[in-house]
Amino acid sequence: MQPAGKLNERSVLSAPRPVVAEDDRPTVIHAPRSGWIGPNARELWHYRELLYFLMWRDIKVRYKQTVIGAAWAILQPLLTMIVFSVVFGHFLDVPSDGIPYPVFAYAGLLPWTFFSTALARAGGSLVYDANLLSKVYFPRLIVPAAAIMALLVDFAIAFSILIGLMLAYDVSPGFALLALPLFTLLAIATTLGAGLWLAALNVKFRDVGYVVPFLTQFWLFITPVLYPSTVVPEQWRGLLGLNPMAGVVEGFRWALTGDGDVSTTLIAVSISVALFLVVTGIAYFRRMEDQFADIV
Repeated sequence: MQPAGKLNERSVLSAPRPVVAEDDRPTVIHAPRSGWIGPNARELWHYRELLYFLMWRDIKVRYKQTVIGAAWAILQPLLTMIVFSVVFGHFLDVPSDGIPYPVFAYAGLLPWTFFSTALARAGGSLVYDANLLSKVYFPRLIVPAAAIMALLVDFAIAFSILIGLMLAYDVSPGFALLALPLFTLLAIATTLGAGLWLAALNVKFRDVGYVVPFLTQFWLFITPVLYPSTVVPEQWRGLLGLNPMAGVVEGFRWALTGDGDVSTTLIAVSISVALFLVVTGIAYFRRMEDQFADIV
């Protein structure tokens, strides 16, 4: 006999276990939302490790089984700069506001390459991660955000070439360099705002995937990457600023070279448009995110 109050292993294993009826499990229903829906900062912070994981996954997948690896982050803007310098800087003699054209072109191509590449990846991110969306709940905002943030690594790698070009052409930055993080943040905000719109629309309308390459190509020519904003009359600078990437490129170039005066009107309008894109992009994305798993 076993002592009172004690149970042996066999009696514990053979003891009846409570059975929870399947109908008693809580059911969570996500319904389409209306009105203004902002980002849930506490929820995003709770899932921050997922953001890091998706960023690291994108970085590894992008250069998996490549011969030169992360050097592709340098080759794209570098080769484009060489072509632009020969065609526009040498043959067409496009003005560059007193800056050597290779430095002028690369300083504009660096934020533009980040924007165009990140916009394409963010726009297709939800469709790419369709299986993940249908299996588990997490803030869907993390998916396009991770696609954008992962490309900051490429941005940092390509930035090293710009430093070399500035040293080679004896271009020294001034105190304006302190404003460089602000214009980088403006580039991220512009990319995030436009990327959220495209990502949400791409789930419902797959035509977006075909529109994005044409959109970025058209966007390049209305952005002062190949030419300075000074070729535009002063009274039209505000209109040019309606393109937020115009403010990013001009501000980025000015912060690095410290040459000339940047148009405050252009920068102010670009910042306003970028904030508008972020606010409306988040609102539309949050309103549609409960339908992503069903549609995608």
